Amino acid sequence: METSRFEQYARIAVVLLLVVGSFLVLSSFLAAILFAVILCMSTWPAYAWLRTRLGGRGSLAALIFVLGLLIVIALPVALAAQSLIINSGDLIEAVRSLLDRRESIELPAFIKELPMIGPALDSYWHKLLESRAEIVALARRFAEPAKGLALALGSAVGTGLVQVLIAIFVAFFFYRDGERAVGLFRNAVSRLAGNEQGHTLMMTAQNTIKGVVYGLIGTAVAQAFVALVGFLIAGVPGAFLLAALTFILSLIPMGPVLIWGGAAAWLYAQDQSGWAIFMLIYGAAVISSVDNFVKPILMSRAGGLSMLLVVLGVFGGAIAFGLIGLFVGPVLLAVSWTLIKTWLEANRVAPETPA
Repeated sequence: METSRFEQYARIAVVLLLVVGSFLVLSSFLAAILFAVILCMSTWPAYAWLRTRLGGRGSLAALIFVLGLLIVIALPVALAAQSLIINSGDLIEAVRSLLDRRESIELPAFIKELPMIGPALDSYWHKLLESRAEIVALARRFAEPAKGLALALGSAVGTGLVQVLIAIFVAFFFYRDGERAVGLFRNAVSRLAGNEQGHTLMMTAQNTIKGVVYGLIGTAVAQAFVALVGFLIAGVPGAFLLAALTFILSLIPMGPVLIWGGAAAWLYAQDQSGWAIFMLIYGAAVISSVDNFVKPILMSRAGGLSMLLVVLGVFGGAIAFGLIGLFVGPVLLAVSWTLIKTWLEANRVAPETPA
């Protein structure tokens, strides 16, 4: 009897040691693995279609998808990291130079010439510049810390790029052996929740992941594309790098405004007032409006998910997992909330159902 109990405790101890050891080994890659799962689940129908077209060659289809993910996700992140690290110094110096010649910062001529209010606005603008000399001097003193912050941000994006590359590498094996892994996971869920309820939970989680991922990444790609078109039309230098930054910042509410607003400010500083006005109108009417129209349509598959969860997931995921958490955080919160809501609704209906 004592020997049998000792053997039970020994088995439990061995299992716990294996679980803890495995977690310690994989903890550094946990965010990347979760991101790989999210990518595979959201793109699996397209992968299955391509695999069928290739005669069932799963490895070749997985390789093609991985190369596509490198172009769509890893390349913009790499361009963003390069832009932040290489060009941050030039940006800070340009801002510092603009502050040094604040007297030359004039309102556009069409504003000065507005009937009745134009001269008053111009006079107020000059008074504002003269009275804020101390603030301008303080801003110049903060130029160096801001430069360091930009470099640190670029390094963080570079670290996120490494995580993205690891996730894409893991995704290759998930694509190739995904059906076997899904079968094992489905059996585990069925044992815990029952066959019918387990299937419902799996489908709910899958639909939620697709809705959130399509909404976030689809909107990011759309905003980056229309931003690239606007930057090329206006002649903004580094259009592809700015589009890559738009792709990253589109995950953050009002993030793209920093990019196209900065481009408009640069155009105005270069005495291109007309193109600066075009950039402002194009940014507000086209780039930012993509978030208002495309994202709700794409995220409708998530079952009308609250945007509050998405926003909390974006910032909380970034704090917990770094750059890759911008993608992982919203999905984790969305799936958790949807599963809890499904469970609560099932328990509410259950007492009304005859035994």
